[in-house]
Amino acid sequence: MDSDLTVTTERFSADIEAKRYIARFRDADRFIGFCRQCGNFGRRHGCPPFDHDTLSDIAGYARVRILGAKIVPSDKSLPLAAVNDLMLPVITSMNAELLEMEKSLGGRAFGFVGKCLYCGDKPCARIVGKPCRHPDKVRPSLEAYGFDIVRTASELLGVDIKWSDGKHVPDYLTLVCGVFY
Repeated sequence: MDSDLTVTTERFSADIEAKRYIARFRDADRFIGFCRQCGNFGRRHGCPPFDHDTLSDIAGYARVRILGAKIVPSDKSLPLAAVNDLMLPVITSMNAELLEMEKSLGGRAFGFVGKCLYCGDKPCARIVGKPCRHPDKVRPSLEAYGFDIVRTASELLGVDIKWSDGKHVPDYLTLVCGVFY
């Protein structure tokens, strides 16, 4: 029996002063510490550690536009393995939107990490010390710069992040990204 991968997607956004967002939602030591526990740490171009001061990257911007998506599967019994299939179309759409916003606002986008949307099945070039194959499209996540996404989603977007029981997709999936401008 095939699983039903039909979803309903709700979108959210919020704007906040950049200095306020940095002060209230960034705890670099804590969140980069979580990144260190991930198998992608130092193995993806969008993941830390970075060879530059991340705070300097964002300190000159005036505002941040936070974008979020709540992906609600119609089938409430989907196995956890279905997560990527559920999120990929939304991630692809939001990433294109982010890159357009980055360009139109003259800002710096922060997208999603994990499997690269652009390299397909090829491993990240960072693993072998090479530059990113798609630097015009790949962006780090807000988490990779030390931002608390759970708090960002809850306080700025009004969405509480749900977690899996380890076997099944949660009631809904949440994506959070943004553009400093």
